[in-house]
Amino acid sequence: MIVLLGIGFLAGLVTAISPCVLPVLPIILATGATSESRRRPLAIILGLATSFVVFTLAGSALLSQLGLPQDFLRDVAIALLFVVAVGLLVPRLGEVVARPLSRLSRRGPARGSGGGSGLLLGVSLGLVFVPCAGPVLTAVTVTAASGGVGVRTVLLSIAYAIGVALPMLAIAYGGQRFTRGVSALRRNALVVRRVSGVVLAGMAVAFLLGVDTDLAKLAPGYTNALQKSIEQSPTAKRELRKLTRGGSSSEASLASVVAVPTPAASRFPRAPELRGINEWINTPGAAPLTLAALRGKVVLVDFWTYSCINCLRTLPHLRAWDAAYRDAGLVIIGVHSPEFAFERVPANVKAAVRKLGVRYPVALDNAFATWKAYDNEYWPAHYLIDKDGRVRDYHAGEGQYAETEALIRRLLAERGTAVPRLPQAVADATPTDLTTPETYLGYARLDRYTGRSIREDVAAAYTLPVTLEASHIAYGGTWRVEPDLITAGPGARLRLAFDARKVYLVLGGAGSVEVWVDGRLARVERVAGYTRLHTLLESSSPRRGLLELRFTPGVEAYAFTFG
Repeated sequence: MIVLLGIGFLAGLVTAISPCVLPVLPIILATGATSESRRRPLAIILGLATSFVVFTLAGSALLSQLGLPQDFLRDVAIALLFVVAVGLLVPRLGEVVARPLSRLSRRGPARGSGGGSGLLLGVSLGLVFVPCAGPVLTAVTVTAASGGVGVRTVLLSIAYAIGVALPMLAIAYGGQRFTRGVSALRRNALVVRRVSGVVLAGMAVAFLLGVDTDLAKLAPGYTNALQKSIEQSPTAKRELRKLTRGGSSSEASLASVVAVPTPAASRFPRAPELRGINEWINTPGAAPLTLAALRGKVVLVDFWTYSCINCLRTLPHLRAWDAAYRDAGLVIIGVHSPEFAFERVPANVKAAVRKLGVRYPVALDNAFATWKAYDNEYWPAHYLIDKDGRVRDYHAGEGQYAETEALIRRLLAERGTAVPRLPQAVADATPTDLTTPETYLGYARLDRYTGRSIREDVAAAYTLPVTLEASHIAYGGTWRVEPDLITAGPGARLRLAFDARKVYLVLGGAGSVEVWVDGRLARVERVAGYTRLHTLLESSSPRRGLLELRFTPGVEAYAFTFG
């Protein structure tokens, strides 16, 4: 249990520094600076964390019991943000607004300092805060949607919320300290207050119009690799599967079965049927689709939700594939499994589908029935199904677009029909990246490997090849190769022909790694503590080269990512 809570806390820390906080960050900075009391930022963050936990776990069930729309709380939260903004813009009205909340100030962290209004603001932010959906938050959401919330789920949610809250609290205090330290701002406290009110009102309008997701989407996914190193480690996967499966993690997931290479297509598992769908979008007459009826087609089942930033970044590629290959036999089905209560409202999903330009069928999986049938764990995640109804490929998260498209074309060719070329305009919507793609080192997802056959789950000796193709890897010395990682033995070396500006590697265990670039020692990376992302190489411009890593025994390596 302690391990699970530690994973939840670290996942929250990463979320708090991710692009997901961009929509609420201006509000935290601005409103934290409007009071000299050190307790107001604490009240804001406490309200945010508390409301986020409570309504993530029980919001949907509570609204259903009361007969209220699933987006009711979000609408109320936006209205409250406007109320607080008016209070900042017009001090006399602010006093009127704060008067009913004065009782909250008599007890609690913000006595006599506008703590009631700070707590109200925090509660409102917690209802509109849409964090990046990593495996930890996904497990909590799915468990809550299934009605299986227990002590472990509640404690994990609290640990996650604490991880999110601490950096945000530091940001709020930082804004307050900055305001105190600048004499001009202290002398013009009323102006600062009104500017903060304008910022708050502007962000409330952004939430109302759905611009908050567009804002966060513009920022690069700079924490994706760090999130993966924490939440997708073997330990994290095992503990989260225990949570979602009620204590058992022994059964292999569909994704893990697909990831293991098999000699014949007939050995791939059958795709589970779509089930428990509430409503269909973009089908004739909103008629339901079944995989049985689509037999003979190539089907891409993509699990997503419309406020998930990572999902939004994959949509240009999905739209391009749909436009280019639909007539050749490709059917994309977006299974919309909601992360938050407001995403359960069909009208909201339909509006998002129109805004995002999604023309392929979308299935509303509000009860997570299809999600569970596929034993899915992530947003976004896709399952590529061949003409015989077998799952031929699985990928979670962003990236690997070129590889997915290549397999789509191959499976379409297996149907015996001509596969069209991508028109130039569509090719631009699905750009190829010169950077070496994300590279996994365990045998479950090993790709672009050069060398002797892998001996699975045992220590074995490997020999480095004389030459190495671009973006390929090779093992040298003794390695134990497992599904998700490799563990160094005596003389362990790892080579990679890379093309990137920056090279990162997720490392665990304890020891050191010598980093050699084009035959020269560049640095020695120390490995200790929890498994995390390490920066091996940083360059001011893209470069191509040969990376060789020399490991001390016991160091674990998981996956390369690049920038």
